[in-house]
Amino acid sequence: MTQNSDLRKSLSPHLDAHSKANFLVEILPYVQQYAQKVIVIKIGGNVIDNPQLLSDFCHDIVLLRSLGVFPIIVHGGGPQINAYLKKLKIKTDFVNGLRKTSAEVMHVVEMVLCGHINKKITANIQQAGGMSIGVSGRDNKLIQAKAYTGKGDIGNVGYPTHINTYMLNSILKDGVIPVIAPIGCDAYCQALNINADTAAGEIAIAMSAIRLLLLTDVDGIKDKNNQLLTMLTTDNARELITHEVATGGMIPKLETCIHVVENHVSAAVIINGTIPHACLLELFTTQGGGTLIIGNEQD
Repeated sequence: MTQNSDLRKSLSPHLDAHSKANFLVEILPYVQQYAQKVIVIKIGGNVIDNPQLLSDFCHDIVLLRSLGVFPIIVHGGGPQINAYLKKLKIKTDFVNGLRKTSAEVMHVVEMVLCGHINKKITANIQQAGGMSIGVSGRDNKLIQAKAYTGKGDIGNVGYPTHINTYMLNSILKDGVIPVIAPIGCDAYCQALNINADTAAGEIAIAMSAIRLLLLTDVDGIKDKNNQLLTMLTTDNARELITHEVATGGMIPKLETCIHVVENHVSAAVIINGTIPHACLLELFTTQGGGTLIIGNEQD
């Protein structure tokens, strides 16, 4: 993990000028690789709830933009939604990882994601010196969606069918960082609750992103011996699901990564967002910081 160590040291204000210059030379190939490219980054409640982690994350995002990268942020907020629902004594259940979303629950979901978390992230980006705008997937039909119609009634839960890329490209062209709450709208402009990983994946595909980063609270995908798997092909990832090595919440994350890589996103990564500067470690070091999923032809 020498490269990771070097990056952490480089972030220290106590590093001498010569070492800082060497570090900048080392990361130049990575900067050139990602310059003028879109990177979609999904963050969850564990980062959002930690003021220092959120501040570090937003500073990193501003740094990426200053290096010519076009970051798009998609955020979840499960823990915060759960807290509000508990406070309001509103019951909610999950079916196959998706929150059953009645009209009453939908009101809370939209209030928390759009009214609280979204603005919290945009404010932190602006404090870090960047320009940002917080939007809901309902704004200007950014995320058009259809309701799930599978077994069981899970209410106002949807999946994306179309992304308004014109809107996102207009925002990026002006040097602004979009921060997106994963609320979709159906044909009647009614709100649908969308899994944040799923929304981030569809945005990455629509925007021809070079990377999708899914920030979670674990180091990545581990094998049956609990050892971190630093790289997987899409076939490898499917095998982990089939053989139940990947379980629970990791399954939809892996499925999202497989889907985006098979739809022309160069790679997807599952990384631990609770590690300071996780995005920089992943993008600007040889070893990265989590599990990289690539296409079979790249293996």
